Amino acid sequence: MSQLEIRNLSASIEGQEILKNLSLAVPKGEVHALMGPNGTGKSTLAKVLAGHEDYEVTGGSVLLDGEEILGKEPDEIAHAGLFLAFQYPLEIPGVSIANFIRAALQSRLAEGEKLDAPAYYKRLHEKMDLLQIDRKFSSRALNEGFSGGEKKRCEILQMSMLEPSYCVMDETDSGLDIDALKVVANGVNLMRGPDRGILVITHYQRLLDYIVPDKVHVMYDGRIVRTGDSELAKELESRGYDWVREELAGSPA
Repeated sequence: MSQLEIRNLSASIEGQEILKNLSLAVPKGEVHALMGPNGTGKSTLAKVLAGHEDYEVTGGSVLLDGEEILGKEPDEIAHAGLFLAFQYPLEIPGVSIANFIRAALQSRLAEGEKLDAPAYYKRLHEKMDLLQIDRKFSSRALNEGFSGGEKKRCEILQMSMLEPSYCVMDETDSGLDIDALKVVANGVNLMRGPDRGILVITHYQRLLDYIVPDKVHVMYDGRIVRTGDSELAKELESRGYDWVREELAGSPA
C-alpha cells in the first residue's frame, strides 16, 4: 500500500527516551492530524522522520511506499518524497526564496538536465498568487525578517512547488492570526489529492476547522493512545487533554 508507515518507532535525545514504540500510518490520498499536549513528542517525531542528527533511533522503522528511510541523510529522505514544514522555519540570509526553491527542484532532475527558467518563474508566481504572497518576496532572502505568518506561507509555497509524496507539517498554525491561518489552510487543501499523504501536527482544533482531517491521532507520552475521525479533535477541544490522562490512568473521565 502507498503510505507513510511508522512501525514501533522509539527514539531518544541525550539519553532521554521521547518516542516509545509509536506506530502510525498515513496513506496517500488522506490527511491525518496528530494532536497532543506539550512535551509529548510530536515535534520529535517530525524531526526523526526528517533525519535530524540530534535524535537516536533505538527501534522500529519508517517506510515511504515500502522503502526504509531511517538512517538516510535528510536530503535523501527529501528526495524519497518526504517534506517537513518546520514549526520555526530557518532564516537563510543571502539566499532568495526563488533561488532556494529553484535549487531544490534542480537537485531532483537527472544529471545534465536543466530547469526551464521561464516555466519555473511562471509556476512560482502562480503559486504565490494562490497563497497571497507578494511576488516581490521571491527576491527576498529566505525567511529573513519575515513575520510568523509570512514564514509559514513560504513553507507552504515550497511544499506546493516541490510536490512531495508526503507532507509532515509541524505546528504550522503556531503564531498565526486568523487571516494567515485561513490562507495557509487553503494552501494545504489545494495540495490534497490521491497521490499525496499529509500529516498535520497541531495543539489546537481551530486549524482543523479549515483542514478537515480524515483521521485524528492523539499522542501522549511518546505513543499514539487514541485514533478517531475529525470529531475526536472537537472532543479534545471541549474536554482538554486531562481527559486523555484520566482515561489512561483508568480514572473516570
